[in-house]
Amino acid sequence: MLRIGILGCGNIASTLANTMMQMQDRITIEAVASRDKSKAEEFASRFNVEKAYGSYEELYEDDNVDLVYIATPHAFHAVQMMNALSHGKNILTEKAFCINEKEAEKVFKLAAEKKLYVAEAIWTRYMPSRKIINDIIASGRIGRVTTISANLGYKIIHKPRISDPSLGGGALMDVGVYPLNFVLMATEGDSIKSLSGLAVKSPEGVDLRNTINITFESGASATIFSDSECVSDRKGMIYGTEGSIEVVNVNNPEVIRVYNAERSPELLETIEIKHEINGYEYELDAAAKAIEEGKTEPEAMPWRETLRVLRITDAMRSVWGIKLGDELKG
Repeated sequence: MLRIGILGCGNIASTLANTMMQMQDRITIEAVASRDKSKAEEFASRFNVEKAYGSYEELYEDDNVDLVYIATPHAFHAVQMMNALSHGKNILTEKAFCINEKEAEKVFKLAAEKKLYVAEAIWTRYMPSRKIINDIIASGRIGRVTTISANLGYKIIHKPRISDPSLGGGALMDVGVYPLNFVLMATEGDSIKSLSGLAVKSPEGVDLRNTINITFESGASATIFSDSECVSDRKGMIYGTEGSIEVVNVNNPEVIRVYNAERSPELLETIEIKHEINGYEYELDAAAKAIEEGKTEPEAMPWRETLRVLRITDAMRSVWGIKLGDELKG
């Protein structure tokens, strides 16, 4: 039984807590912590959690917590993970994992020294849909992949965690990481050859929307965009020399369609994606399995991939002149 302590009481923490409540045969919520104890107590009441802490330190010091699930704005992730690791806790942290690659490297270095599990909770990496898509590509049904497109947009700029650079705001770090990961999963094993992109910034200095273009050593290319001011169709397309794959909702694949390569493409197969619960269960099961086996990182999202994603977002933000979190102090 994996005993989890939840750090943060926002919407995503509630969603994961609801998922955990439906996994009580293998997971239990041991405690919840917030800087505002009343919020922690309200959260604990909703999810029947025995312990509600008014400080993060109390959660770190709870000997009955095996893993800390971090669900705070990503500007705070690095410090919180370092503190949790220093107290001997395994960690599952919401995306974006950190503000930049340098922060993540420090976290992974400490985790390796402590022999503790640390993982980025970007749920699409753990979902069965990932294997379905990769198996179709590997089978050769759509031939050699030439082009990929992916987008994700939501009307979220009004939220402080998106609009405020000190919290790590902007479209790229919140929603853009999903189409970026979609592309990287579809081109697994392929190295990036070149990277470019454009962004429209807010008066506060975060990216309202952006477009990123990637070319790979294989010759494949990809275009992604993310937006914090509009709702997009959230579609992912993988085009090959013999057909294509359409993925409805790159943030949480709902339907996968396979087409042939005719000028008017013929639909060959439709795969509807169903989850045991809601899709978040896979990252939790991966954590429980890895910790039981003494592993420090998940197979679905190894540390090198978290670092690669941050290397890309670092490069783009450098071009756009966007600083976030502690970078603003420099």
